[in-house]
Order: sequence, then structure tokens, then C-alpha cells
Amino acid sequence: MSEAALGVTRSLGGRRWIWRAGEDRVALGISQRLNVPEIVGRLLAARGIGLEAAADFLEPTLRALLPDPSLLTDMDAAAERLARAAMHREMVGVFGDYDVDGACSAALMVTFLRGLGCKVLHHVPDRMKEGYGPNGPALRGLVDRGVSLIVCVDCGTAAAEALSAVHGEADVIVLDHHKSEGATPPIFATVNPNRLDDSSGLGTLCAAGIAFLTVVATVRVLRKAGHFAGGREPDLMGLLDLVALATVCDVMPLTGVNRALVCQGLKVMGKRGRPGVAALLEVTQAKDKLSAFTCGFALGPRINAAGRISEADLGLRLLLTEDRVEAMALAERLDGINRQRQEVEAGMLETALRDAEVQADAGNAALLVAGEGWHPGVVGIVAGRIKERFNRPACVAGIAAGFAKGSGRSVTGIDLGAAVIAARQAGILSTGGGHAMAAGFSLPSERLSAFHIFLNERLAAASELPGAADLAVEGALAVQGATVELARHLERLAPFGAGNDEPTLVLQRARVVRADRVGKEGNTIRAFVEGEGGGPRLKAMLFRARDGALTDALLSREGLPLHLAGTLRAEEWNGSVTPGFFISDAAMA
Repeated sequence: MSEAALGVTRSLGGRRWIWRAGEDRVALGISQRLNVPEIVGRLLAARGIGLEAAADFLEPTLRALLPDPSLLTDMDAAAERLARAAMHREMVGVFGDYDVDGACSAALMVTFLRGLGCKVLHHVPDRMKEGYGPNGPALRGLVDRGVSLIVCVDCGTAAAEALSAVHGEADVIVLDHHKSEGATPPIFATVNPNRLDDSSGLGTLCAAGIAFLTVVATVRVLRKAGHFAGGREPDLMGLLDLVALATVCDVMPLTGVNRALVCQGLKVMGKRGRPGVAALLEVTQAKDKLSAFTCGFALGPRINAAGRISEADLGLRLLLTEDRVEAMALAERLDGINRQRQEVEAGMLETALRDAEVQADAGNAALLVAGEGWHPGVVGIVAGRIKERFNRPACVAGIAAGFAKGSGRSVTGIDLGAAVIAARQAGILSTGGGHAMAAGFSLPSERLSAFHIFLNERLAAASELPGAADLAVEGALAVQGATVELARHLERLAPFGAGNDEPTLVLQRARVVRADRVGKEGNTIRAFVEGEGGGPRLKAMLFRARDGALTDALLSREGLPLHLAGTLRAEEWNGSVTPGFFISDAAMA
């Protein structure tokens, strides 16, 4: 992977292009055994997919890939307790989180338990007033209303003190995936593949995935007890739209069981049977075939927005409602809140990027920026933008009354969550936790400098990273070769996302015939390109077109040949299908 693709050591976007290739022997074997085009075999081999796993990768099924839930530590105990709650029609409390995974896993558990006849209360903490995870007053409130079992989803692993508030009054089950620092809380069950004593190997599941395995295990217990004799079992497949949405939005790798969960979940979502999801799809005008992109860029940000700057449980209420009129009202409200979120983000981003650039130029391994009055519900998005721009782990914090609350995002291979936990254990942070790619923290503002020094030391390996991440290129072709047929072959590898990037191809020596800015704010470039010898023209798009060499080259009227890197897709419009190219980078040819 070290050879520069097409000799590009520094592109117009400041990146080195490298070939991403697998073993030719494996690629050929896949192509022959599965009777697929050679390019599909080569792309699978480049992703490390072997001959035996290729069929399940292209056609992922739960039958083949869903693990035995009992592999997870404490799962059997959790399933037995949930089954008992169902058989005795207990009142159950579900304690969630304010992000997409929290909302989806909570909706999944509430829907499942209500379907079994339990009365279910739910609570999502207010980000500003309660912070992340279980808190004593909220838990006590559930118990005071008659709850005998509390299920914490996407939170709770590090909440031993808060959970002790209901010790002896209600059983507690935690379904979580965040990093565990030591012993689990002294509660009924903690199901978390990332707890220190779990050997399931399922650490890439999000909370909704763990919740789904939990309901599978619970139904197994109830079936064995004869609970469904003469009656219908719950429709577990109908819950997979929630699992798919959470898996994509929590940036879990789309490999193995996650791939099966998302593939099947998108099929469920496409039926639009859940009123809240159907309404949100309508509001976002999602007319194309549903994909991981739909989840990550259309649905997810709107569900997240409420937890960031508005009512924390709006997303959960949308996912739970069975009233289509209420669903549309909630979806429109979330869409409006998301626009507010975008405005808040834009107000912070320019200053944050400028401060981060100074730190990056100074050689910091990690970037930490903070601002008075910055909204703590938006800092994670800004951290993600900084991480993308500078290819460094980035933390962003808002300061109010001398206290900083922040969020961080990391790059592949740099474990930010572990560093944040270590900073808390060292007494620098008041609170802190997360996983490898994302973390949250809080501290007195006077300790921000000490925290930055700690991160630089702990994450020193990041200082060796280039200023922009290498771009892995998987093939090169002439403009004339960018056909609908090729795009259809590439679709075989979907869903795309973390752990399974959409294939990046290079159009060699493309000439821009015409290009202009489009969209409300003109931050998208639409270009038409052709090969050096002329021939059919191909539409190419560049989103988030910032000023710089890449944008200038596309808008230039000089017509110099460019190598264009990006993704090829088949686009459907008014009954016709045409190829479209989506530019991620370019280099002078």
C-alpha cells in the first residue's frame, strides 16, 4: 500500500494516493467461484475478504452471520430476567441516551416489551441538565412510578454510583457497548461486549445491535417456557430498521454481523412500516433506494439534532409513535431543529478550524480547541470536521461559568476513548469516557491546557500522520469506462460505510468541459467531463467545495487534463439511469 497511485504524492487536496489491492489469486478465485465480474473479485480481495467469506459478504443473511447471543457475558441472565418481566407483566423502565443509537436501542426495547404485555416507561436525560448516562433522581423517578426493572441502553457501564440509587428496589440491566474501565456495576446484568471479562468478540456492535441480540435471547427463553403456546411470537425482523439506523449512525464497521443487520434492516425500512421513520423519509425527500447514506446523512442528523440543542426525547418519541399525523408533526419539528443545529455549527466552525490550524502547524499530535459559549450539543460535529480537515484526533469544548464540556473524534488506529478515560483517572477530567473513535469529557476550564498536554503525550503516534489522510484508490479507468454497468457491479459491495468504504476510482486524464457552482449557498460544483479524445460526457459533482486548489482546478476554463478521484454511481431520474461521478480529490495529470 506504499506505492503512490498514478505517481500522485500530493494531490490538489493535499493527499497522497495509494493503491489498495488484494491478492490476485484470491480475487480470481472469488470471481470464478461466485461467477461475478473480475472487478468485484478484486474489490473484495482488497477488503481482505477471503474465498470462503465472499458469498456471505455479497449476500449477508442473519441465518449465516447472527451469533449466538449467549456468547455475551451476562446475556443469559439478562434474557431470563426480561422473560420473567414479560410473563408477569411487570412495569419496566427503559433509560436511553440522546443520540441515534440511544434513541433506536430504547425504541427497540420499549416496542419489544410493550408487545409482550409489559407497561413500559422511558427516560432520556437532558444533555444540558442531566448530562450523559443514568442519574440518581431520574432512576428514582422511575421506581417511584412503579418500575421493578430498569433497562439502560447505550449507557450505564460506568454508572455504578448512579445505579446504586435504586439498589434493592429495582433490578437493573445494562445493554451497552462503551469501553469498560474495570469491574462492572453491582447490578443484575451488564451485557457489553467491551467489558473486560467478555470474550464474545462482538465489540463492534452498537447498543441497538446488542439490544437486538437480547430480544432474540429473551424470545428463546419464552419459547422454551411455552409462553407463546397458541399465540404469535413478536416480529423481531420488524425491529431491524432501528438496528440498521443505529449501526450506521454510530459509525460501526459494516462487516460481519453488522453487514447483515444493516442489509436486512434497510429492506425493513424500505417498507416504511414505522410511522416515524416513514415521516422522516418524507420530510427529507428521500426518494432514491434507501442506503446507509440515507441513514447517515438524512435520518441520523435530524434524530440527533433534538438531543443536541432541544428536547432530548424527541427522537425516541418519533420512533415510538404509531400515529402517522403525530409522526409527521414530529418529523417536521426535528427537521427545523436540525436547521437550527446547522446554524449553530456554522457559527462555531470558522473559529474552531482557525484555532485548530494553528495547533496543527505547531506539530501537535492532538488538537484541542475551546470557546466561551460554544454549544456542548454541537461540539462533537465540529470535532469531526476538524479531524477530517487535519487528519488528527480532535477535541472541541464549550465553556460556561468556568467549566468546559466537550467531545472528541479520532482517526483510525488512534484510541481516543482510552486516552480520555486515562485523563479522568489521572484527575485531569471531571468526567470522561467513550470508545476508540469518539469520546466525551468535562473539566474546569483552567485544566484545558493540562488536558491538551496529556493528549499530546498519550496520542504521540498521531504526530507521525500526514496532514491529510492517504486516499486509497482501487482502480483507474478512462472517462468512457464510467458506465452504468460498472456502477451496478460496484453496488454489489454495498452497504458502504465504516470498515467498508465505497470504492474510490480514478478517471484518468479527464477534461472539464463545463463547471459551475450550484445549490442554495453555491458550495457544490457540478462539472461535465470528457476523455482526452472527446466522446460521451460524464456529470461529476463536488460537495462541500471550499476555496482552494481543487475547486480552482475544476472551475478553471483552461481545460488541462486532471486525474479525478471519486465514486461512481448509477443515478435514476424520471425513469432513466445514467452514470454519475462524485469527486473526492483531483491531481494534475
